[in-house]
Amino acid sequence: MNKRSSIYILTGLLTLTSITACQKDFLERPPLNQLSEDTFWKSEEDVYKVVNGVYSQLSSESPPFMDGATDNAQVQNAWDSPSNPISAGTINANNDAGWGFKDIRRANYFMENADRVTVIAPALLERYKAEVRFIRAYAYFNLMNSFGDVPLFTKVLALGEENIPRTPRKLVQEFILSELEAVAKVLPKIYSGGKPNEKGRITQGAALALMARVYLYDSQFQQAANVASTVMGMNYELFTTTAEEEKDKLDDYSKYVDFKDADDKENFRKGLRSYERLFYQKNEGNKEVILDRQHIKQKDGNFMNTYLLPNDLGGWSSLVPTQSMVDAYENYQTGEAIVPVDAAQRAVWYANVKDSTAYVKEYRNRDPRFYATIQFHGAVWNAAVKKPPYFYNSRLNGNNSSKSGYNFRKLVDPTVIEEQIDNHSNMILFRFAEILLTYAEAKNEVSGPEPTIYDALDKIRTRSGMPVVNRTKYASKEALREFIRAERRVELAVEGQRYMDIRRWKIAPDVMKTLYDVRNGKIQDRTWTDKLYLMPIPQIEIDKSKGVLVQTPGYN
Repeated sequence: MNKRSSIYILTGLLTLTSITACQKDFLERPPLNQLSEDTFWKSEEDVYKVVNGVYSQLSSESPPFMDGATDNAQVQNAWDSPSNPISAGTINANNDAGWGFKDIRRANYFMENADRVTVIAPALLERYKAEVRFIRAYAYFNLMNSFGDVPLFTKVLALGEENIPRTPRKLVQEFILSELEAVAKVLPKIYSGGKPNEKGRITQGAALALMARVYLYDSQFQQAANVASTVMGMNYELFTTTAEEEKDKLDDYSKYVDFKDADDKENFRKGLRSYERLFYQKNEGNKEVILDRQHIKQKDGNFMNTYLLPNDLGGWSSLVPTQSMVDAYENYQTGEAIVPVDAAQRAVWYANVKDSTAYVKEYRNRDPRFYATIQFHGAVWNAAVKKPPYFYNSRLNGNNSSKSGYNFRKLVDPTVIEEQIDNHSNMILFRFAEILLTYAEAKNEVSGPEPTIYDALDKIRTRSGMPVVNRTKYASKEALREFIRAERRVELAVEGQRYMDIRRWKIAPDVMKTLYDVRNGKIQDRTWTDKLYLMPIPQIEIDKSKGVLVQTPGYN
């Protein structure tokens, strides 16, 4: 179970949702191995601990694995994630696609009991309530996106009350938005640090960022643009750095990129390092982060180094890039889309991969974010090993090897490889780049191209070392729409956004195609049917509800 960094969680509190009143027993003492309603809810510290127990439910692994249910990535094994059967189109009521209410039950328990504590400053108690209400709203948002109509309850359920029918999605969304509007008025913009004001707690910016995402997903573009604009006026900015470790300096990208001059080379390296290092532990809490799921070193790993890396770097290749993801990265010099190599030609080149001159052609002159995100055969990454050099070797047939011929390196923190410990970088849930993309998409849908849209996109492009948007080529709403969608896919890769993007844009039937590896061999059959816009409720839950829950259409 995950824990929260800087917000210390006591293990005993993780069962608070099932606290029972103490029984009269010897000397009427409460059991020493469990908490009691009669002895708890007495102090500010009690409130603090329960809030942190609610925070512990924020997921770190779900966002990356959601990309496995899209054209971005493949979850290679069915036991790794429900994204495997979702992407194949075979998911059914025997699978669990994330139906769960533990975080909501914890939040409800807190909200019903927090007022019992009288020795706490009213303003602090209201802030704690706002933090918990955000987490509950976020949980409902994720459930709603997966299942549509879901049971909406905001109180602790007694025995006999647990079977609740599905609430219409529209009402669930109205509840989420009303909660976010309310808590945004209470939450601070920043935290000063120190208990109970640890950095990493939910802020006003986080509430507004989630609100903007809710509006965008529902195609309420004016509202999305307005909220995103408000966040853009807050104290967030894109992370940039020129820092390179000694091993980073050994990475020779001249074999992949035709640099014009020394300044061009510096621009490329700055773009690559700024993008990849945004997710490193040493840069946690930078000004681009709006909300992240905290992790504790050596106690609470996020496991991305295990799930994403190939076997020669100690990974399992659980989630790997698709060829479609690789093809999404534009030309670094021109800013234009690349023309994908014919699959048969790629297979010929790969068959002779020891002579890498031809094979590397496909990966030349790409967006710096490509090299910061994707490992392809021969790709350099000296920070990933204790003793350089390191070149990625796509072993397609080995244990824990990628089936596609590619691995991710985004979200991996190579600095812990030498320490031989798990990656403990915070998992970013909301960041400023997403807000800029939300504003650009929503504003374009409302008004068509205008300077503020180009400016928002240019900030993201130049941070990564890419050319600014071509105002002449992307001068129409339709053209700019496609550009924004492509930029959103690349910038937010492996962050869980693509799952809803292909559904709300109604492009899933066009992009969810059978996957092939670099040898042009089939690695996963994928079949799209429109029932996949929503997920099935596990049959066991329907059975337990005694018919109160009704299955999602198409899964009966």
